[in-house]
Amino acid sequence: MLVRALKGGKNTKIVTLSGKKITKMPSSLDKLPGLKTLNLQNNQISKVCSEISTLTQLTVLNLGNNLLEEIPEEMKYLTSLKKLHLFGNKICKFASGACDGLQNLILLNLNNNELAWIPQEISRLKNLKYLSINHNQLASIPKELCFLKNLFELHLNYNQLICIPEEIKFLKELQKLLLVRNNIEVLPKFQNLKLREFYCEGNPLFLKEPVTAVQQDDVWSLQEITSRFIMNELSEKNPFVMQAITWHPLVKNIMSQRRKCAICGKYFLTIWLECVEFVPPSKKWKISRNLQLVPLQILICSYTCFNQRGPNLFGIAQV
Repeated sequence: MLVRALKGGKNTKIVTLSGKKITKMPSSLDKLPGLKTLNLQNNQISKVCSEISTLTQLTVLNLGNNLLEEIPEEMKYLTSLKKLHLFGNKICKFASGACDGLQNLILLNLNNNELAWIPQEISRLKNLKYLSINHNQLASIPKELCFLKNLFELHLNYNQLICIPEEIKFLKELQKLLLVRNNIEVLPKFQNLKLREFYCEGNPLFLKEPVTAVQQDDVWSLQEITSRFIMNELSEKNPFVMQAITWHPLVKNIMSQRRKCAICGKYFLTIWLECVEFVPPSKKWKISRNLQLVPLQILICSYTCFNQRGPNLFGIAQV
C-alpha cells in the first residue's frame, strides 16, 4: 500500500495503514506533500516521526489505538488539519506548542487516554467544534477551554471532575454537554447556553442538592373547595343554597352521594378516591353500628381529622 502511494508522489491523497502492527511511522511520508488523509489506527506506534511536519495539506489524521504517550510538538505544523483522532493511546500530556498551528482543527478525539490535565493552550484551537475526552483522569478543566467560541459538543464522561468553571457560560454555540460519571457536586448556571442535550448522571449532585417535590396534599382544587362549601351549607340548611341546587339536577345528584366522616362528622364525596384515606380504627373510637365499614378499617374524610391538626373547614380530604 505504501509503495503504491509513494509512486503517486504529490498526487497521493489518502494513505491507510490500519492494523498492520506497525511500530514506527514511515519516514517516507515527506515524499507525499499532497496527502489529505492518513489512517494509522490500530498499530503499535509510540512516537510520531519528524517527517509528518511536511504534511501541511493533511486534513485528517487517525492515530487511534496506538502507544503514544503525548500529543507531540510536530502537530503544530499540520496547519490544514481538521480532524485529529488520538483515542485509545497512553497520552498523559500535551507537548509544548502542540496546539500552536492547529487553527483549522474542528474535531479532537482524546477518548481512553491518561490525561490528568489540559493545558491553557487549548484555547488556541479557535475553530474547534467537537472535543471528546471521555475515559481519562481529568480532575479539572481550565477556564481557557471555555473560550473556544465555536465549540458545539463537549464530551467529558468518565473522568474525575469535581466542578465545571463558571466560564462555561461563554460557550455560546455549545449544544451538547456530557459529564456522566464524574465527581461533580455543584453545577454552574447554564441559562446563557443553547444546550439541546445535557447528561450528568452518575455525579453526586442530587445528594448535595436534593430536589423537593411539591406536596400535593397541601393543594386543593376548585372543585373540591366548592363541594366542601356547598355540602356544609346544605347541612346547615342555607335557604339560598338549597334553592339554588334545585336548579342544577346533576349537582344535586352528585351531592346525594355524599358520605359523613366518622371522626369529624363533616360530609365528603367518595367519587374522588384521592380525597379519602383508609386507616386502622383506634380502640378508643366510638363507632356507630350503622356505619358501613371495611373490616378493620374506617373511612375518614381528611388527613386533618387523622392527624388532629385542627378543624376541617370544608369536610373532605385535601388531595
